[in-house]
Parts: sequence; structure tokens; C-alpha cells
Amino acid sequence: MSYSIVALDRATGHFGVAAATFHMAIGSLVPHARAGVGAVATQATTNPFYGPRGLDLLADGRPAEVVVPTLVEADEGRDHRQVHVIDRQGRTAGWTGRETEAVTGHRAEDGFSVAGNKLANERVLGAMAQAYRGNAGLTFADRLLAVLVAGEAAGGDKRGRQSASLLVVGTEDYPLVDFRVDNHAAPLVELRKMLDLSAGDHYRSFRAQLPTRDNPFNF
Repeated sequence: MSYSIVALDRATGHFGVAAATFHMAIGSLVPHARAGVGAVATQATTNPFYGPRGLDLLADGRPAEVVVPTLVEADEGRDHRQVHVIDRQGRTAGWTGRETEAVTGHRAEDGFSVAGNKLANERVLGAMAQAYRGNAGLTFADRLLAVLVAGEAAGGDKRGRQSASLLVVGTEDYPLVDFRVDNHAAPLVELRKMLDLSAGDHYRSFRAQLPTRDNPFNF
């Protein structure tokens, strides 16, 4: 019921997940990421346990190609699930169950993976992958959002749109970016507005005052 990307920004070591769907509040269950560990997106008939379990496996040093089968083999509902994973080395793997609704599939590439189900057509995943490859000059968050915009322009979710989310983790236990549009007729437009606002002085000064691992008493 959604389309998404998981990715590693090799220049910074940051991980990100961006996702969009026709249902509300995709950011509450689909995207999962942990600093220095990796990222997971779980969708279709979503299994929210894939997120924390997958990240724990990645934290233990399991590669993405081991984490995905470990998750799905233990799940009797695997044929209805879709999940894709990226590890700290940028290796990716995915699963698209045979009962997920067409158009459905995933593309696990080096450094990023895209996946979707109930897509408008076969072009959506290709457009998303091309957008990620072709926008290396953008900031990581902007690059992830560009992938969602390209997916929607190619047709996106065949039923329409309602929510979108953008999650980026850096070096801290809390995210660099965790923006969600839970219920809107144009969620990607609203997500763009939020990302633009985050570049302003007011928000940047707020973020600069947050405690960090290196400076836990910052204020």
C-alpha cells in the first residue's frame, strides 16, 4: 500500500527512509532507522516488528541479505509482506511476497533500495531509482524527497495519496529529520514545505542547542 526508499549517504554515514501512500500516517509504522546501523522499510500488509527486529539484527553485524530472510522466514504472513533493508556497508536486500497487490516489486541496489506495491504502473520504481542516482548533488534529505516526487510523477500509488514521511538519522540516538504528513491531499507538497522550513535560522538554531553524545550538557 505504499512506495519507499531506504538509503545510505556514504559521504556522511547517514541513513534515510522516505515513503508515501494512499493511507494515513505512513510515518508511524513503515520507516525505521538507527544511527550507525542501517534502515528498514516494512509495507504492504505491514509487519511493524520487522523494523526493530531488523535493526537489532543489523546492529549484531548481520548483513542485509541475511536480515531479510531471517525476518520473513519467521513470519507466517510473509506472502503478504514487503520489506527492504540497508546495512552499514550500504548492502541492500528486499522481499516482496507473492500475495502483495500488483503492480508490486523492489529494486535492491548498492547504497539504496526502492520498493512499492499497489503502484500505478511498472515505471514507478524505475523513476524512483533514477531520481536517486541523478540527484547526488542535493542534500541527503532533499535527495530522498526527490525520489518520492519522481515516484508520484510516474504514477505513484494507484489509489491516490494521503500521507508521506521522511526520516534521516545521523550520529545521535535521535533523528536529524523526522517529518511526517499524516493526512493531506498533497502530502509531498507539505513535506517539501517542512523541509524548506527546517533550513531556516529559527529551526537550525533550535537544533544547534540540542545535547549530543560529545556535548551532553549543551543548551
